[in-house]
Amino acid sequence: MATPAYRRRQRSTRLTVAVALLAVSVLLVAAAIASGSFVPVAAAAVVGVVLGAAATKITHSELAQSRIDAAADRARQAQDYARITAERAEENAAFAASMTEQINNRQRLIGELEEHLAGAQLKVAETTLRLGQEARRADQAEARQASDAARLDEAEQRAAEAIVLAAELEQELTDLKAELHAWQDATTAPKRASA
Repeated sequence: MATPAYRRRQRSTRLTVAVALLAVSVLLVAAAIASGSFVPVAAAAVVGVVLGAAATKITHSELAQSRIDAAADRARQAQDYARITAERAEENAAFAASMTEQINNRQRLIGELEEHLAGAQLKVAETTLRLGQEARRADQAEARQASDAARLDEAEQRAAEAIVLAAELEQELTDLKAELHAWQDATTAPKRASA
């Protein structure tokens, strides 16, 4: 394939030759007219027409070559853009698949945490019920107050631990839901931008 500098130099040479042919034609016709004889004028006119046709042919071939070169450049650019578009489509599909997998993993984790939270809340309710029962027993049995006080403290400790565990699980669930929403927003943002 010809480089742009080579094409520029070739174009300049072709056009220079065409202009030179026309100049020679003009000089021949002027010299023939100056001679004043009919035969040299007629010969100069025929040579002038032939040289003009040759100059026109050279100029036409230069124009055709420049059009062919421009069409080849446009075809190359179209192929490059098609390749780039295909690569971007593949990257976008891979990104969407990755985001979908991450969202599914987060949703599964949220489901598991919700189950754990429900279990922890059930334990809290049971512990609270036991705490109430222990409190009633403590009130009813003043004679056994020392041993009941120890059981009451233990039940309160378990209730406090269960409450702390439930609060931690609720906080983790809230954090994961926020992260899931952020992932979903990140997934939908490229789709909106491409639309």
